[in-house]
Amino acid sequence: MKQGLIGLLLGVTMLGLVVAAGSAPPAQTNPHRLVYQGTQGPGAGKHIVLIAGDHEYRSEEILPALGRLLASRFGFTCTILFTLDAQGFIEPGSSRMDGLEALRTADLMVVGLRFQDFLTNQMQHIVDYLDRAGPVVGIRTSTHAFQIKDGPYAKYTWNHAGQDYLGGFGRQVLGETWVGHYGTNHKQSSLVVPVEAHAGHPVLRGVRDVHVQSGGYRADPIPGSLILARGVVLNGMQMDAPPDPAKEQLPVAWTRAYAAPNGAQARVFTTTHGASEDFVNEGFRRMLVNAVLWAVGVETAITANLDVSIAGPYHPVTFSFDGYRRQVRPADMSGWDSPIMDPGKPIKATPAEGQIR
Repeated sequence: MKQGLIGLLLGVTMLGLVVAAGSAPPAQTNPHRLVYQGTQGPGAGKHIVLIAGDHEYRSEEILPALGRLLASRFGFTCTILFTLDAQGFIEPGSSRMDGLEALRTADLMVVGLRFQDFLTNQMQHIVDYLDRAGPVVGIRTSTHAFQIKDGPYAKYTWNHAGQDYLGGFGRQVLGETWVGHYGTNHKQSSLVVPVEAHAGHPVLRGVRDVHVQSGGYRADPIPGSLILARGVVLNGMQMDAPPDPAKEQLPVAWTRAYAAPNGAQARVFTTTHGASEDFVNEGFRRMLVNAVLWAVGVETAITANLDVSIAGPYHPVTFSFDGYRRQVRPADMSGWDSPIMDPGKPIKATPAEGQIR
């Protein structure tokens, strides 16, 4: 009996080693949380927290896909947090968020949010992270990530008018807040064209043929930002569609630094694109992966031929308000071969009139 018990304990121990080695992510203990555990690569030992919660562009799809790629190909440990409904299913934009204390050990925060009104105890973790000068990568609607109705963190709201934090988190951290659309969704796609003068920047290394489905945004990044790429608005959804002659090329990707209260500087990368469908494009994926490596300070690992292929099944829906897959829990996407997301799950697309951001 004693030998049997020892064998059982050894079996459990070996199972634990297999899990730790990356055959599957660790068990999920928080329903909002999905973890991919990487082990080998330039990101080994580093922790990335990706926060998904926008209403339209399917950050609940692109961020777990990015996290799984970063873990499996580059060794990062990636924690993805989602907004949920009361039953524990993913509900994009619900503001029901728990688990942001994961930022205490984060080496990078990746944000895919829109108009979030997180509770003060959750928002506190984001503020603490920024106050310690943690680097940030922001995509698409994260320029208007927060709409805090009241409380101590109202200044992080996207349209904060006070000179103490003008433009809120978007302007002060990412470099721009919400300004307006500059391309019509589902009618006008965009080419992301690197700025020739900065073609040698690590974020642009190997980046080419970037074609994105999300429509353009207006943006005039805060002074001191380094514009890496501009957008060519196309009259159509294919890469070879003609450019819109009425549209100039506006900034769509840039880097900058924000200063924490202690004076420390933190690296930031922002792109005004980043719908889940954009992630299908290899050039866009490469730019995001490069941005992550640059933001955490391992840009020496960036080469023009890094493997940025999608890890596991990826099935993005056509982005729209409320057009997300229902009845999905974060844990459903655990494992290296689970679908993001299950194509058998229902979609109920009910775009609200006048919702344009």
